Amino acid sequence: MSDLTFTVRESVEEAPLVRSLVLEAPEGETLTEWHAGAHIRIHLPEGGDRPYSLIDHPDWRTGRHYVVAARLEDESAGGSRYIHACRPGDAVKSSQPINQFELREDEGETLLLAGGIGITPLFSMAAALDRAERPFTLHYLGRAQGQLAFTEALEAMCGDRLTVHYDDAEKGRPDFARVIEALPSDGAIYVCGPAPMIEAAKTAWALAGRPAERLHAELFTGVQPPVGGDRSFEVEIASTGAVVTVGPEQTIIEALEAAGLDIVYDCQRGDCGICQTEVLDGIPEHRDVVLSDEEKASNTVMQICVSRAKTPRLVLDL
Repeated sequence: MSDLTFTVRESVEEAPLVRSLVLEAPEGETLTEWHAGAHIRIHLPEGGDRPYSLIDHPDWRTGRHYVVAARLEDESAGGSRYIHACRPGDAVKSSQPINQFELREDEGETLLLAGGIGITPLFSMAAALDRAERPFTLHYLGRAQGQLAFTEALEAMCGDRLTVHYDDAEKGRPDFARVIEALPSDGAIYVCGPAPMIEAAKTAWALAGRPAERLHAELFTGVQPPVGGDRSFEVEIASTGAVVTVGPEQTIIEALEAAGLDIVYDCQRGDCGICQTEVLDGIPEHRDVVLSDEEKASNTVMQICVSRAKTPRLVLDL
């Protein structure tokens, strides 16, 4: 399907570092229907694109508008700076909606855990669950009062199903084990936020003996910059025998694309699994949040958007 062209209808400061955009389709056009958890990839002026979750805001359920939001990041690769610079009347281009974090309909009571700007897909999930009259609770975590976006809209929609936690408050962060214990046995959990929060939720979920297939997570950070001290390594393409060098400032995907390969991927954060590739030889250094501990220990697959190599060469099934 073809890309979309919008005009910015509104640009709103939702919190000190969070800005939302209301994107309006041309007159007479109806936008593609989407479901909670979906995102669009907004094209950046300097090239490339970044994913932004679609927000099911009650003020803009018109069929002609999409709502997105971004937190301004100090180490932004361009995406959040672009969103924050957009003003009404500006043109914005994006992909059609994509959904790799879809809310399932065959699960029991739903626990939503949002950290910071990770609220954006979970806002839409809360709205969908509310409309369907399905039981849910939403825990929204932030550093300090006044720093979280959409709290008023969430309070109006969720009522006592919403609990907001601040690091600087007496209660602080929630006890994930206790929150999970209160969930019925057929319940599911959806987590979106920074990696430490996701890992803490995964650990608590596993310790509670809950089924792994009922935990759904999406990592919310920018495209990950190279970690200081990263070294070059080689990737061998099993189908051709070609060898590509991955520099310390490159991801595997970037190196492969520079060598002319067409790679299928999406998030570039290590959370969607689209770029998962079989490792035929060598030991990867896993930096994703998709694989289980057992899968990482097997070293037979990796997410080539963020993970690297512990050995001088990896042989990949490409």
